[in-house]
Amino acid sequence: MGNQTEDGYNKALALLYDCVTPDGFVASTSKKDNYRRIWGRDGTIISLAAILTGDVNLIGTAQRTFETLAAYQGPHGEIPSNVDTVTKRISYGGTTGRVDADLWFIIGCGEYWLATGDDEFLERLLPAIEKVRFLLGAWEFNNRGLIYVPLTGDWADEYLHNGYVFYDQLLYLQAQRTLARMDAAVHGSSDHALNEKTSHLRHLLRANYWFDDAQKPPADVYHEVLYEKGRAAASSHCAGNHWMSFFSPAGYGYRFDAFANVLASLLDVADDAQRSKMDAFIVGEVIHDELPLLPAFHPVIKPVDEDWEDLQVMFSYTFKNKPYEFHNGGLWPMVTGFYVADLARRQQTEEARKYLQAIHRANALVMDGEAWGFPEFVHGRKFTPGGTRHQGWSAAAAIIGHHALEGQHVFRINDDET
Repeated sequence: MGNQTEDGYNKALALLYDCVTPDGFVASTSKKDNYRRIWGRDGTIISLAAILTGDVNLIGTAQRTFETLAAYQGPHGEIPSNVDTVTKRISYGGTTGRVDADLWFIIGCGEYWLATGDDEFLERLLPAIEKVRFLLGAWEFNNRGLIYVPLTGDWADEYLHNGYVFYDQLLYLQAQRTLARMDAAVHGSSDHALNEKTSHLRHLLRANYWFDDAQKPPADVYHEVLYEKGRAAASSHCAGNHWMSFFSPAGYGYRFDAFANVLASLLDVADDAQRSKMDAFIVGEVIHDELPLLPAFHPVIKPVDEDWEDLQVMFSYTFKNKPYEFHNGGLWPMVTGFYVADLARRQQTEEARKYLQAIHRANALVMDGEAWGFPEFVHGRKFTPGGTRHQGWSAAAAIIGHHALEGQHVFRINDDET
């Protein structure tokens, strides 16, 4: 097992090096589609792993990743979903923009700055960061604390969730914490209004996305009637087991969003009782012992389900979300890497090691006749590799998990330090 762990880490590190370019990290060394570009979301997650390695060259590439994204920022503050620096082709998203690219950018800039003490970087990037901050405030629309995310507006860009998506709100919370930390460093004192906004957002998340059996709705409920309708519908299958994935004017989403649930724990929105419920749900309902990796969403949407009709037309070029594939029940090393970080942080070392081993096994799968394919996802039933190979953030998952088990934190910025 020790050899597999060491081999898995070294192979992941080598792929991170392969993703290095003069302009930052590309999402994949594969030339398929637009993966060989600098991405806001992928680039940040790979950079978070790079920072943990302590490797000067990789950390320097993280810096260039953020500088490139800032250089191609849109006129209103939009951070590119991806950019090809050779052809100068910029995408801010497909049919809608990618909200989480902007959120990850702020988080990544803050983590790089804090890890390196590079104040000159912060000074250079601050105008771009402030433009993103203003844009995110505008995306609240009603100025009530939560960002409204359109269909296809984040990493689950061909999946059925929209509105006040929990995953994006959690990133918004971490972005606010990061902004507060930066602001305090620049001005020499805390911005009380920003700290209040951050605290209020955490209360909103705790109040609106976890259903329990309390007699009255929480004080910070966003819309009381919508909340009560959502809680009544959730009570039979998921209330009290995991966080809700989103709500919108049309109601709540009830599928298990693995990335959001992990982030809720990792970013200290969840309390210990909620963490225990989530862990139990994952073990009892979600993972397979054969290859314990987290799916993007659970349960799978199948042709017999009422959501299937909508899902099967939700694609840009070709339909990827067949049952147990891609976001529809596909298993993701990247998401699992953050769960390893969360478990390790909670001193659940044996569980963390189990999931890290699964990441290494997934990354080692053969693709196009070559071992160590680092697939984008793994089929949720056949355990075969899927998506694009040589995926940088699948390598990042192995690195994040490895360093988490050594006591390092993927997010250094938290409420205690703002």
